[in-house]
Amino acid sequence: MQGTVDGFSYGLVTPVAAFLMACLGGALGLRCTTRSLRHRDSFKAGWLVLGATSIGSGIWTMHFIAMMGFSVRQAPIHYDLPITFASLGVAVVMVGIGIFIVGYRGATALTLVTGGTITGLGVATMHYLGMAGMRLQGRIEYDTLTVAFSVVIAVVAATTALWAAVSVHGFLASLGASLVMGVAVSGMHYTAMAAVSVHLHGTERSTGTGDAATSLLLPMLIGPAVFLILAAVVVMFDPLLVMGDPDWKATAARGPHRPGVPAPRHVPSYGEPANWSARTAGRGARRSVARGGHRSQDW
Repeated sequence: MQGTVDGFSYGLVTPVAAFLMACLGGALGLRCTTRSLRHRDSFKAGWLVLGATSIGSGIWTMHFIAMMGFSVRQAPIHYDLPITFASLGVAVVMVGIGIFIVGYRGATALTLVTGGTITGLGVATMHYLGMAGMRLQGRIEYDTLTVAFSVVIAVVAATTALWAAVSVHGFLASLGASLVMGVAVSGMHYTAMAAVSVHLHGTERSTGTGDAATSLLLPMLIGPAVFLILAAVVVMFDPLLVMGDPDWKATAARGPHRPGVPAPRHVPSYGEPANWSARTAGRGARRSVARGGHRSQDW
């Protein structure tokens, strides 16, 4: 018996909420990745871990918010919790591998493609592993071509997201990148769901085993709260994580020195010895003294 599948049982409520969660996780993850790439400090690994956890958790939360709107009219749907939360672990780990490749190997074309492919495959694996946790009195089948297309969307979306983390500057550009990522991830999800068909066993309604979809409401509510807290803490202690590097700093650094205004203190760049400016100043002072001595003798 063919089951009647409905992916929008609550109308636009679940797609919009899922999209917002994907945008929130993507925005925080992209800014954390950007922070780790532009500032070489001892917290680099911590920013990358936070970024991977944010993106992975955001995608996972998006998936199950969207799945709350998925139903088969002839049979109730239940979920196996171990498999459901295993999909979260897979998402975080595989997204983390892709982000760490870009974070430590540099933003070259090869690393972006490699990291984006691994991250995209992690997103697709999370989706289909989460689908494997569904329990109903029937068999779920997939259209192979549509599944392949959904995986391609996931890989392209992940690669684009990593490129945005490297190339995007400023708050508005980062907001646009997170919106694009939310559209891509949501598009991947609903493309994958379009490949689903359900064949029921018999005609009787069954209760099934596992936890119902409504029992996942609590994690769904905790997820947004955790993201909001993380975003607030990050903004509080590192505003540049959201606003980006202001252009006026670079302009001021390149501007001419005005008389009467103290020259800016030289800050050693990455790889430059810390006492380089002191040694340079010392040599300049010695040259001035030497020239002054010769002039006094000539006088």
